[in-house]
Amino acid sequence: MDEATIEMLANEVLNAEDTREPLKLFTERFDITIQDSYQIHLRVVEKKKARGERIIGKKIGLTSKAMQELLGIDEPDYGFIMSTNIAGEGTISMKELIEPKAEPEVAFVLMDDLQGPGVTAAHVLAATAGVLPSIEIIDSRFAGWGIKIQDSIADGASIGRVIFGAGGLTDVSTPGLDLRYLGLVLEKNGEVVETAAGAAVLGNPAESVAWLANKLSEYDIILKAGEVVISGSLTKALPVQAGDHVRATFGQLGSVSIKFVE
Repeated sequence: MDEATIEMLANEVLNAEDTREPLKLFTERFDITIQDSYQIHLRVVEKKKARGERIIGKKIGLTSKAMQELLGIDEPDYGFIMSTNIAGEGTISMKELIEPKAEPEVAFVLMDDLQGPGVTAAHVLAATAGVLPSIEIIDSRFAGWGIKIQDSIADGASIGRVIFGAGGLTDVSTPGLDLRYLGLVLEKNGEVVETAAGAAVLGNPAESVAWLANKLSEYDIILKAGEVVISGSLTKALPVQAGDHVRATFGQLGSVSIKFVE
C-alpha cells in the first residue's frame, strides 16, 4: 500500500474516532495486508501524539483460539493505549462510543523495559512492578463489528476505553499468585455471566505480554518501563448498552467496575 493511501486511511480512522461516525470496512475497499494495517495504526498513533495525546501502554487482542479461528489467523493483534483511552471507575457515556463491548483483562505495569526478540513469560514477570484488574471497552470504528483482522489492526485492535481497578498493584511474586489459575467472575447488572481463569489468555497472561514484546521488535518498538500492558480478555466480549453495570472480580487482584449511561 502506498504512502498516500496509508495517510488517507489513518485520517479516516482518526476522524471516525473523533466523530463516532463508523467507517466502511477497509477490507471491502482495498487489497490490504496485515503489514499495511499496522502501518495505518502506527500513523494514527503519530497523529495523536502530534495533537498532545500520550502513550500510556499497549493492548493485546484476539488472544483466544476461538477468535483467532473465527478470523482465520494464528496469532493475536495489538494496539497502543493513549491517554484519551483511559477512563475512571464510575460511569461512562454511550455518546463517547459507537458499539461498545466489555472485556475483563489482567493489566501489567512494567518497571523495566522489555525488548524482543527472545522475551519469555519469565522475563515479563521479572520486569513487572505489579498487576491490576482492568476492563477494556472495545469499540470498532467499523459498522456492525463485521471486521476482518486487517480492519481490527488498522483500528488499533478496536480499542475504546480502559478502566483500571483502584486497589493498587499486586506483586506477581505474591505467594500463591499464579496468573494461570487466577479466577475471574464477570457480572452484568448483578448477575454472573462468565467465569474464567488466567490460562484462557494464551495459557498465561504473561505469555501474551511476551508475544507482544517479540512482535513489536519487528517494528523496533519496545515495551517501556512505566507503561501498562493489558494482556487480552479472559472471556468473550460482552455487549453492553445504556443502564448496564459491569463488574470483573479477579481473585486476589480485586475488582473493577463501570456503569454505562446515556
